[in-house]
Amino acid sequence: MTNSMRGNMQLHPFHLVNPSPWPLYTSFVLMNLALTIGLTAHNYMSNNYYTLLNIMSMLYVLTLWFKDVMAESTYLGDHTKAVKKGLTQGFYLFVMSEILMFSSLFWAYLHSSLNPTMEMGMSWPPMGMETMSPSELPLLNTIILLASGVTMTMGHHALINSNRKDTLYGFMLTTLLMMMFVMLQIFEFMFSVFTISDGMYGSTFYALTGLHFFHMNSMAMMLIVCVWRIYNYDFTNNSHVFMEMTVMYLHVLDMLWLFIYMMCYWWGS
Repeated sequence: MTNSMRGNMQLHPFHLVNPSPWPLYTSFVLMNLALTIGLTAHNYMSNNYYTLLNIMSMLYVLTLWFKDVMAESTYLGDHTKAVKKGLTQGFYLFVMSEILMFSSLFWAYLHSSLNPTMEMGMSWPPMGMETMSPSELPLLNTIILLASGVTMTMGHHALINSNRKDTLYGFMLTTLLMMMFVMLQIFEFMFSVFTISDGMYGSTFYALTGLHFFHMNSMAMMLIVCVWRIYNYDFTNNSHVFMEMTVMYLHVLDMLWLFIYMMCYWWGS
């Protein structure tokens, strides 16, 4: 049923979502993913096959869910101004919750670093802890992330100016830079000389960088969706709510990474 047909029957601008299986499927997949990660971390499972299977299942379900949302937005006309406003406000609340979550981890890091205990040798980093050099891979990651913010902003302004070609190129380059960041972060975790179990330093370091890494993976998926929608002419210069959310999300992650780099890699080393 299109928006013009439905306009004769409902007297409000809000979208009443039809029954969908995707929230239920996503909940089951996330529950299984959490269980498999927990069992693997405590050595109750000897391989990561089930974890990878649940990750692939989650990506598949989210793809189908995104497909329905894009159809409701682009082809069915369900996303009216009121719906877009509600989606934007909800995303603002999500961003605020993420900032508060990172703030608690920054607090834990600063509390431990400014008040080191005798067990840590009354110093920060703890005595005997070999830290990462801030002028090597972390600096390269910082440059890549800042460059991705520039290319995304250029692509966003190109869309506002109805320049679809530059918009597509800008977001494709941003997606490539984001994948480079994720891969370099994986290499950093693989070849790090300390782990999350190495006292308070390892716990707070990996809590901050790991949480940011998880969000960067989500950011990469959002960018892929943006590229797909730009390619399919789903965005216009006055209707691109999902792109605006993605742009804001990346800039927030850029800001958080700068705090992580200055605090954990530069000052904390």
